[in-house]
Amino acid sequence: MAAALATFAQSGPAAPKPFTTWAAYQGGQHSSQYSALDQINRSNVAQLAVAWTFPTGPRTFLFNPLIDRGVMYVLARDNAIVALEAASGKELWAHPNAGGVSARGLNLWTSADGADRRLIYLSGGFLTEIDATTGQTVSTFGTNGRVDLRAALAADGHDITGLLPLQTSNPGRIFQDTFIISLPAQGAGYEASPGDVQAYDVRTGALRWIFHSIPHTGEFGADTWPKDAWKTHGGVHNWSELTVDEARGIVYIPFGSPRFDYYGGDRPGSNLFGNTLVALDARTGKRLWHYQLVHHDLWDYDLPTAPKLLTIRQNGQARDVVAQPTKQGFVFVFDRVTGAPIWPIEERPVPQSDIPGEQSWPTQPFPTKPAPFARQSFTEKDINPFIPMAEQEFLRAKLKTVRNEGLFTPPSFRGSLSMPGHNGGANWGSSAVDPERGELYVVNKNLSVMNRITLEDAPRQPVGTMIGPLTPVVPAEQAAEMMAKAKAAAAKGPVRYNSPFDFMLTSTNLSSIGPPWSQITAYDLNTGDLKWQVPLGTVDAPASVGMPADSGSHWPRGGPLVTAGGLVFVATSSDMTFRAFDRDTGKVVWSTKLPAASEGVPATYEVNGRQYIALAVAGGLGFNPARFGGPPRPAPAGQYMVFALPLRQ
Repeated sequence: MAAALATFAQSGPAAPKPFTTWAAYQGGQHSSQYSALDQINRSNVAQLAVAWTFPTGPRTFLFNPLIDRGVMYVLARDNAIVALEAASGKELWAHPNAGGVSARGLNLWTSADGADRRLIYLSGGFLTEIDATTGQTVSTFGTNGRVDLRAALAADGHDITGLLPLQTSNPGRIFQDTFIISLPAQGAGYEASPGDVQAYDVRTGALRWIFHSIPHTGEFGADTWPKDAWKTHGGVHNWSELTVDEARGIVYIPFGSPRFDYYGGDRPGSNLFGNTLVALDARTGKRLWHYQLVHHDLWDYDLPTAPKLLTIRQNGQARDVVAQPTKQGFVFVFDRVTGAPIWPIEERPVPQSDIPGEQSWPTQPFPTKPAPFARQSFTEKDINPFIPMAEQEFLRAKLKTVRNEGLFTPPSFRGSLSMPGHNGGANWGSSAVDPERGELYVVNKNLSVMNRITLEDAPRQPVGTMIGPLTPVVPAEQAAEMMAKAKAAAAKGPVRYNSPFDFMLTSTNLSSIGPPWSQITAYDLNTGDLKWQVPLGTVDAPASVGMPADSGSHWPRGGPLVTAGGLVFVATSSDMTFRAFDRDTGKVVWSTKLPAASEGVPATYEVNGRQYIALAVAGGLGFNPARFGGPPRPAPAGQYMVFALPLRQ
């Protein structure tokens, strides 16, 4: 009997079936946003109803809950991690935090014997661990349960004088007993801190490895920057999400833009590993392969969503791939091990900068498959018909004077139209896959931005307006005067510019471009073909506006959840609605109004044989009808809402 008990203790409980748990952000280290649970399916989703709710307090939350052993972990109230009974919402314990917590999620680590379970997250810029069973601080981790991410930067040769604690919304990832996180680039100007990737021992907090996102002198890629650029330049951070192939021990990092985001005259070169998908050995941090998806970025086209791992079939053979959606509306697909593109990627000539001192890159990568999921041009015929006529006329005049040469039109003195802009296309949490059927689902925003360059003696952060009025057209005489001054200044030495941008919103808070403002696109990556594309949601507006039901949500930040029940769940903000789509056709098969906007990723899990779907409903007002002259909408209370099928009597 003793031998039998010892054997059971070593082997532990049987592992759950793949893709049936939600014990990590986005459903797992694989970032798939997919579940093999199918109790809720096309035949019964119409019966879905609220099972329980839990209040978050007045703050806005985007948090993706974790569920393990019948317990749900959420962010609520004033930066507290709260444990709830996953079947009822009953509060079990709460751990308050002095600083802000990573907005989108946290991590759970469990030892091999299951006895040691820890929640790992960033709070106030410190890597923090608490016991997942009790909520108490794990004092043996780091110094009294915390690790300062700045310490490794200092030890690596960076001056951290005046550098504030490094907080990011990216939850990071766990591989075995290693926690992996990219540092946030503090500051949006020229002097931003670097976005190096750091890996820590989960048990002790000891640093294990660092990958330099801006290569140090002598490292691979250093020749794509000016000499010793790592000492003076910043950015190239994975602000969004990362993904781990646990079976192979590979971590996939989608890096962001070098700073400054819209001018790179002080960083000539392609600027590796900016805007690059990099595969690293998760045990050592060694680079295995990379592919740069934007060279010498001038558009803030950082890689915004987690790389997606899936298996496709080509010529009767299974092939493991990684798919990377982008802000510019492309999907790039690579062999997961070698980095070889699945379909050819062409380097095509793009418009060039006329700003003195700038050395824009002559070509950019264009995938030949799949087709783009986002709109990539904005002409007069695309002007929004639902905005005041005077603003439509203003836009017609503006489009005739600004640079508008299609995708990758560089910023200019007179203004350059970027479509999709840096807040369009894909974003964090916006894509999901069925990893076994080889399908990809992407939620996108169709939003334009006007990028301008102005002369400044000192760098400033970009400034944008979320609500109109539209910025005026820069007169040709003024643009010519700025160009002459810039050429004179550039002849004397390096020049820095400010680059304010305009989201091109109008007096109604609607985009200058007409609908659809958001869509959901389904791809079959076995063939690279688009399965279907439909508008995602609508905008709540008075009937007098004449808004179509298929306008697409405005400013959506909700991500999709795909299930084996044949469904794609996604929430929208401007109409505050939660929907289920038929994954084969794109038809809406269920929807419900929410009390507030939801801007996160749903989670699904099973307790005692019952499947639940949970999401944070705390994303603010949605689209305020007061913008159309209607009554203002009162601020809603935030909450987690959990849905399930009715219990059988």
